[in-house]
Amino acid sequence: IFSQKTLQRIISTLANKNDEIQNFIDTLNHTLKGVQENSSNILSELDEEFDSLYSILDEVKESMINSIKQEQARKSQELQSQISQCNNALENSEELLEFATRSLDIKEPEEFSKYVCVYHRVTMASAFRLSLKPKVSDNMTHLMVDFSQERQMLQTLKFLPVPKAPEIDPVECLVADNSVTVAWRMPEEDNKIDHFILEHRKTNFDGLPRVKDERCWEIIDNIKGTEYTLSGLKFDSKYMNFRVRACNKAVAGEYSDPVTLETKALNFNLDNSSSHLNLKVEDTCVEWDPTGGKGQESKIKGKENKGRSGTPSPKRTSVGSRPPAVRGSRDRFTGESYTVLGDTAIESGQHYWEVKAQKDCKSYSVGVAYKTLGKFDQLGKTNTSWCIHVNNWLQNTFSAKHNNKVKALDVTVPEKIGVFCDFDGGQLSFYDANSKQLLYSFKTKFTQPLLPGFMVWCGGLSLSTGMQVPSAVRTLQKSENGMTGSASSLNNLVTQ
Repeated sequence: IFSQKTLQRIISTLANKNDEIQNFIDTLNHTLKGVQENSSNILSELDEEFDSLYSILDEVKESMINSIKQEQARKSQELQSQISQCNNALENSEELLEFATRSLDIKEPEEFSKYVCVYHRVTMASAFRLSLKPKVSDNMTHLMVDFSQERQMLQTLKFLPVPKAPEIDPVECLVADNSVTVAWRMPEEDNKIDHFILEHRKTNFDGLPRVKDERCWEIIDNIKGTEYTLSGLKFDSKYMNFRVRACNKAVAGEYSDPVTLETKALNFNLDNSSSHLNLKVEDTCVEWDPTGGKGQESKIKGKENKGRSGTPSPKRTSVGSRPPAVRGSRDRFTGESYTVLGDTAIESGQHYWEVKAQKDCKSYSVGVAYKTLGKFDQLGKTNTSWCIHVNNWLQNTFSAKHNNKVKALDVTVPEKIGVFCDFDGGQLSFYDANSKQLLYSFKTKFTQPLLPGFMVWCGGLSLSTGMQVPSAVRTLQKSENGMTGSASSLNNLVTQ
C-alpha cells in the first residue's frame, strides 16, 4: 500500500544509491587520472631503460672499435718495421753487388788480392740474416663478432612479470580486542612472490572505499606470510578499509579488492562544560585544581579570601562567585560534587572504557549516571548513579556505591580500571584492566540514557576510549551474571 512512509523509504534508498554512484564516479575519475599519470611515468622509465641500454651498447661498441684499431696499429707497425728492414737490406745488397761485380773485372792476381774484403762483406751481407717471413698476418677474424644470440635475447625483451592480485577473505579476518587480523590468499600459486604490502585506513563509510574526504592509506611493507595482525588500535571510526598487493623481486602487483571491516566502539571525551569549576578538564584527562574556583572570583571578593592557604579539604572547598560567562558554561556541578561527565550518551548496546588514576590521587570515583544527576549530587549517592570509589585520604577504602549505599570491596585497587556497560542487559561491571579480574558488578534496569561519570579530588584521571569489549570480559560476563553483587544488594548496606 502506497504511503508517505513507503515513499520516504524508497527516496532514502534512491538517495543512498545516488551516493554510491557518485562515489563510484569519483573512483573512476581517480583511476582515470592514475592511468594517465602512471602511463606517463612508465613511458619515462621505459625511455630511461632503453637509453641506458643504448648507452651500454655504445660503450661496448666503442671499446670493440678501439680494440680493432689497436690491433690494426700493432700489425701495421710490425709490417712497416719489416718493410723498412727489407728496404735497407736490399739497398745495401745492391750497393755491395755493384762493388763486388766491379772487382771481378780485375785481371791481375796481385791487384785482385787487394779486394779480399769484398768477399767478407758479401759473406756478411745483412740480406742473408733477414727473415723473409711476415711477423704478423693480415688475419683479423679474432676480432669479428656474432651478435645473433644477443639479438635473439633482445628480441625477447618484455615487460616484467607482475604478480596477480591477492584475494582478502573476510570470513578469515578477525576484529577483536582492538586488533584486526587480515588474511588473504593468491588466486594461483606463484613461487616468485617475495613479500606482501598491506594498506589500511579508517573510515566512517561502509562499502567501497571513498576517494574524497578520506584519510591517507597507511602502509605495512615486507610481510612474508598471508596474514597480518594490527594490534593496539584505537577504534575511533566505524570501519577500516584494507587492501593488499603481492611483490616479487622486481615489481609490485595489482591491489586486491578492498575489504571494509567494522571497528565500532564507544568514543567519548570529557565534557568540559559539565564539570565542576575545581576540575581542569581536557578531552581525555581531568585534574583537580584547588584554585579553579578562586581563579574565577571577582577582585571584589578577593579580600574575603585573605588568610586562606594550603589545600582545602573537600568539606571546606568553595567555588565562590563566577563571571556570567563562566556561570553559563561551568555550573553543571558545584559544592562538593567534583564531577565531570562524558559527552556521549549510552542508550543501547555493550560498551567498554578504561580509567587510570594518578599515583598520588587522594579520592576518585568511576561509573555512570543518568543525565538528571543533580548539580550537588555525588556519584553513587543517588539512585541515578552507580560507581566504584577509591579513597586514599585519611584511610584507604575501595567500595561500590549506589543510592547512598556502600559495599566495601576486598580486592586490591588496580593500576587501571576497566568499565563494562551493558545497557540492554542492565549490567555495569568493573574490572582490573590488565588482568581482567572482576572487581564488582551492578545488576539493574536502566530506564534513561547513561553518561560516563567521574569524580576526582586531589589528583587526576586519564581516560581511554575507542575500545571494544575485551574477549576476556565477554567470556567472564557469561559466567558472572547472577554470581556477584547488584544494586539491590546495596540496599541493606551502610548509608554514607
